[in-house]
This record gives sequence, structure tokens and C-alpha cells, in this order.
Amino acid sequence: MKSIKDIAYTENGNSSQSLDLYLPDERDFPVFVYFHGGGLEHGDKGNTDSSLLADLLTRHGIALATANYRMYPDAKYPQFIEDAAAAVAWVKQHIAEYGGSNCIYVGGSSAGGYLSMMLCFDAQYLGRHGIEPASIAGFVHDAGQPTKHFNVLREQGLDTRRVIVDDTAPLYHVGASANYPPMLFIVSDNDMKNRYEQTVLMRSTLLHFGHPQERVMLKVMHGGHCTYVKQTDENGDSILGKAVMELIDATKF
Repeated sequence: MKSIKDIAYTENGNSSQSLDLYLPDERDFPVFVYFHGGGLEHGDKGNTDSSLLADLLTRHGIALATANYRMYPDAKYPQFIEDAAAAVAWVKQHIAEYGGSNCIYVGGSSAGGYLSMMLCFDAQYLGRHGIEPASIAGFVHDAGQPTKHFNVLREQGLDTRRVIVDDTAPLYHVGASANYPPMLFIVSDNDMKNRYEQTVLMRSTLLHFGHPQERVMLKVMHGGHCTYVKQTDENGDSILGKAVMELIDATKF
């Protein structure tokens, strides 16, 4: 595995807008772009879960790009979503320089799952870079908030417990497109309050619009919110990484 750290994916020099690449020994590889969690206010692309992901994915011929993005209190909605889109666009434009293919998967955990859902369902963000969400090979939405994110609620002076579905919510945009890439939803059976139920609602809404079950997969984990992200199985492999590989294996390019 080869790693390249702190690559700027924008031209404005903001240190938050950077990504790390972990490359397999093979050439012509797919790449998984991953956004960390932390409530849109903390977290980093170099967290332990990234190294666990990188170790497993690169051993199986898959590159990993972990991206930072602007967060509260310095950022405001929708800057973190715009950054996520810019990171994906950079990977799409430049991964061939490192030996990669145009087969790109996108995902994130918790706040990162909110970002991946917004990129998937609100086409304007990737569209500004000339990318259609349907051109992404697959999405992994791990324990993200399908309704208006609690910190976006806080930014607007609202009770963070409210369940609001407006254009800041991934769920609001379901049905705007007739075609979505394959996706995997991950959530815990003991997740944050209302997160399991909202995730099930998100998936059932997609099914209600006629998207096939085999393209809208659901994996229920055990434990608390995203505890599995930093855990390994009996073989020492990333539990989250195994789930990511399930989607990639199901959508071979």
C-alpha cells in the first residue's frame, strides 16, 4: 500500500479541504471516497477507522480516499456538502494519474453518511462539477441522518430534536430522479435516538418509488452509533470495510 497525504482538492488553500489517498499495488483499481463522522463539527480524515479501512481495501485491490471538509463553527450550510462534492470531483478527475479506473464509490459514517446521502439525492452538488450521481458506481450511507441534520437545525435556531424534511434533508429529494446507483444503508439496532427508524423510512421511501431491493441494501449492525467503525472482526479486518466490500462485490465493474 502506498499513501499520499494532504492533497488539496480545491484551489483556495483551505487546509480543511484536503484528502488522503491509499493506493493498492494493482493498477486499474476502483476507489472508495470516504467522509468521516463527527456531527459536522469535529473529526478528521486520519482517524483510526481510515487506517483500518485502508488496510483492508488496498489488500483487495481497492483504493481509499479519505476527505476532510469545512465544519462548524467555521462553516455554514451547505459548505460541507459543497466540499464533499469537490472532493469526489477531484478524485474523478485525477485518480487515473495514480493508476485508478473511473469506477468510484462514495460513502461516509454519521455526519459523513449525511454528506454521502446529500450527494446521492440532491443532484445539484455533484452537478456543479459536471457529475451525475447516477454515474457513481455505488454509495455507502452509514448511519447518516436522512432528515434535516441536527446541527443544521441548531444553525437555524431550531430544536435539534425536531424531525424536519426540507431541502436540507436527503429524504426530501428522494423521487427527484428516476435512477439512483446501487447503495448500502448501514445502521445500528441501538443507534442514536430515531436514527434506525429514519434509516428504515429512507429505504422504504426509495422502495416506494420503485427502486429494486437489491439496489437499496440495508445492513443492521449491533452496538451503539457507529461503534463498529473502529472495530475489527475475528480476522482483524475492518468491520466497516467488510460492509463496503459487500457493496463493491455486488456491483462489480
